[in-house]
Amino acid sequence: MMKLTRLALLSALAVASLPALADSVVTVYSADGLHDGNNSWYQTEFDAFTKATGIKVQYVESGGGAIVERLSKERTNPQADVLVTMPPFIQRAASEKLLAEFKPDAAAQIPGATARYAPLVNNYLSFIYNDKALKATPTSWHDLLDSRFKSKLQYSTPGQAGDGTAVMLQTFHSFGGKDAGFDYLGKLQANNVGPSASTGKLTALVNKGELHVANGDLQMNLSQMAQNPNVKIFWPADAKGERSALELPYAIGLVQGGPQTENGKKLINFLLAKEAQNSVSALSWGMPVRSDVTPTDANYQAAKTAMNGVKTWSPNWDDVASSLQADIGRWHKVTDSE
Repeated sequence: MMKLTRLALLSALAVASLPALADSVVTVYSADGLHDGNNSWYQTEFDAFTKATGIKVQYVESGGGAIVERLSKERTNPQADVLVTMPPFIQRAASEKLLAEFKPDAAAQIPGATARYAPLVNNYLSFIYNDKALKATPTSWHDLLDSRFKSKLQYSTPGQAGDGTAVMLQTFHSFGGKDAGFDYLGKLQANNVGPSASTGKLTALVNKGELHVANGDLQMNLSQMAQNPNVKIFWPADAKGERSALELPYAIGLVQGGPQTENGKKLINFLLAKEAQNSVSALSWGMPVRSDVTPTDANYQAAKTAMNGVKTWSPNWDDVASSLQADIGRWHKVTDSE
């Protein structure tokens, strides 16, 4: 009888402890890039957050569009508390009410913050090439059509990867409109290896020489270059000789109906606080989004130097989001990748 009573007591204590264990977790769904390397900004800040609050971070990573698609499929039973992705996918998540209304503590210091999401890390579209394999560095969009890049060029898939979608948008900008942009992408397909849901995986292929050119983003590519010494960054020039880069910030939002909403709010505020924002360049080569934070580390200066002579630009992301599905459909047609 005593054994049964003791077992019943232990079982009751175990069940009672489950909510406490669940309450000490926050789940993040994120686009790739900020977790690269052994001392990444994400890992450093997640560890600091756990130390400060006792809340452990569960991390799930995928392409910028794919991670929103996963969130959408889980709409009736959300598994994430926080979403981090890039435009236009963050706008899609907001418009589909996958994100809850939440104003971070630092909203007043963050240009571009909205009722459902805020920029987290500033970033820009970039391209990479293997400087050991190529005798001549590509300098223009026209160069990338050369037959020497046949089966040696790849960019991530628009609609699945944020950086891949950015390539499509950049061609619209560089060629003066959608018709000319799609015409170019149709021609470029002769050299394109094929689809890739994740941009981050392309860097190692360029470093090994399996690819000679790929797309990327400045933060991710700079953080990967130490382990990929053959990789260099460039921005192709348009017909007027102008090099430009689409502004492509990581953005963060609170998931609607997430299992641990309060923990999600705490993590968002933690990542947008001055201390965390001041370290993003030093740890992961990103640029802070707070107007009151200007890092002094070497990585920040190197990133600024890399973009000398490159003009940054940003579209109306709400317009991009509203026409995205039609544009993705047209991209599949012009590249014969349906």
